[in-house]
Amino acid sequence: MGNDMTPATRRRAIAVVGRPNVGKSAIFNRVAHERVAIVNDESGVTRDRLVRPVVWRDQAFDLIDTGGVNLNDSGRSGTIGAGILEQVRTALEEAASAILVVDVQAGLTPVDEEVARMVRKAGVPCHVAVNKCDLPKHDAGVHDFEPLSFELFPVSALHDRGFDALLEAAVRDLPPGAEESVTNPLRVAIVGRPNAGKSSYINRILHNDRVIVSEIAGTTRDSIEIPFSIGRGDHVRHYKLIDTAGMRHFHSIDTAVERYSHMRAQESIKKADVVVLVMDAAEGPTTQDKRIAALIAKENRSCVVLVNKWDIAQESVDESGVTQAKYEPELRKAMPFLDHCPVLFVSAKSGFNIRRSLEVIDQVAAQTRATLPTGLLNRVIGEAYERIKPPSKGRKHFKIFYAAQTGTAPVRIRIFVNDAGIPGANYTSYLIKALRGAFGLEGVPVVINYRERVRPDAKDSRR
Repeated sequence: MGNDMTPATRRRAIAVVGRPNVGKSAIFNRVAHERVAIVNDESGVTRDRLVRPVVWRDQAFDLIDTGGVNLNDSGRSGTIGAGILEQVRTALEEAASAILVVDVQAGLTPVDEEVARMVRKAGVPCHVAVNKCDLPKHDAGVHDFEPLSFELFPVSALHDRGFDALLEAAVRDLPPGAEESVTNPLRVAIVGRPNAGKSSYINRILHNDRVIVSEIAGTTRDSIEIPFSIGRGDHVRHYKLIDTAGMRHFHSIDTAVERYSHMRAQESIKKADVVVLVMDAAEGPTTQDKRIAALIAKENRSCVVLVNKWDIAQESVDESGVTQAKYEPELRKAMPFLDHCPVLFVSAKSGFNIRRSLEVIDQVAAQTRATLPTGLLNRVIGEAYERIKPPSKGRKHFKIFYAAQTGTAPVRIRIFVNDAGIPGANYTSYLIKALRGAFGLEGVPVVINYRERVRPDAKDSRR
């Protein structure tokens, strides 16, 4: 692939490239000052490219981690390795600077030379991070990499050694200005079982192969964060799409890498403003789909359910056919804890309902941060209380004095009452349903907390 970007049009980004197991992800984590990329002795852990905004000595830029390049993957289309190569080429085309990571203990290899050729073909300035120079005596091995014809820097990701000189050189390649950053974008996590179509869905939204898609389960390993916007001008809404690893049942996980991937996916759910649960129409809802849905509900996350591969499901059924009208009630019956969430039938392959899914995600996201007017909130709760009152506790009648919103994502409501022990789960669910009906909180979790408050006149009567 040729390079059609001039240095002036490249992003303020630095791409980290190299063969597997030289320490790219460890260096990425060290520069990003957080454990973003999964680091493991297993070869080829990173596959898609990871991006993180970094500020180093008042210089803001994006740091891009890429998968390990393997010579055996060149020319093999449709494989995970070929997808990694394409991701590396794309990163080199976008970035204004590159860091080629090599292993001082392994010495110069043919794959190192091949990656260097890729960098030169992309026309991007490059600096070689000779990793695993844990001690000064290891620096002598740096000269082995002089045939690469790039500036060499001895570093140690393990001991945080040599990074100031490396970054100072790499930052000089960046175009002037600051990498545009969006403050507080809404985080949308795409989750589901392996091979449900999460990565295909994201690629369809973005109209490019941003993440690797393969029929091999477990292709996505890290949680990949991708900036995304809806609308234009003053009406633009900024999002961060998070493609997560497929979540199998924890007892089925048999490798450390998959265990880390599963933990990252869970963490992505906890931090998301909206979670998009992608299910396979032909297989779901499976037991694991229900477990993931229960986790979303437990974390009080807003949610949209996408039944993917709907075109395939319709082709595979018998003559009686399957319709959305038949499928959705059964789905909601199987996952009652998400009965307030919108369900949409889509096909990432054909594009069916993809645009509509964005509209629904956008609507749920807007409600996630909704602020309910205090007067209207109290009126809705008061009317609900007048329609149906909870059972009394002995001779004590339950009273509601006042309600106020105390938070968003989820929507949190504090209701001041005379006895917090009277209303049970059923009555609380009734009040939440009333709030949904009044404010249109579809897909958004609502949490009600009761706070006991005694009226001033009640205090006086006791005196």
